[in-house]
Amino acid sequence: MTTTVTYADLATLIGSELGPSEWIDITQERVNTFADATDDHQWIHTDPERAKDGPFGGPIAHGFLSLSLLIPLWESLLDVEGVTTKVNYGLDKVRFVSPVRVGSRVRATATVVEVTEVAGGAQLTIDITIDAEGNSKPAVVARSLQRFYA
Repeated sequence: MTTTVTYADLATLIGSELGPSEWIDITQERVNTFADATDDHQWIHTDPERAKDGPFGGPIAHGFLSLSLLIPLWESLLDVEGVTTKVNYGLDKVRFVSPVRVGSRVRATATVVEVTEVAGGAQLTIDITIDAEGNSKPAVVARSLQRFYA
């Protein structure tokens, strides 16, 4: 579910929970494409037959693939009107809590922790959780910094 606010109302989001986002499918094709882009072809990601006998019972997404999905997941959580530029400023903390199995789906929820003024804009500090379908624990937890320039 997307929350829409104006730039002037960003501070009203402090303490608000956003989401959940739409689901994103974790397919073997997505995992293989990520492996090609990052030169990380470890068998637990790219060899479904061998991965069946591995520690996760099948192939899993790369942790950094799961993390990279913050981009579309975040976009589906918050829409800020009245800005000229949106920038992913970085991450303060990231943990890969549980594996994301190929064939599952992921979605995100977020809590806005802080909104601070920066030159020409505002920075949001956000605690974000990516959940994988079928997992009892989150897949990824992170503190993200997003900037919005008016």
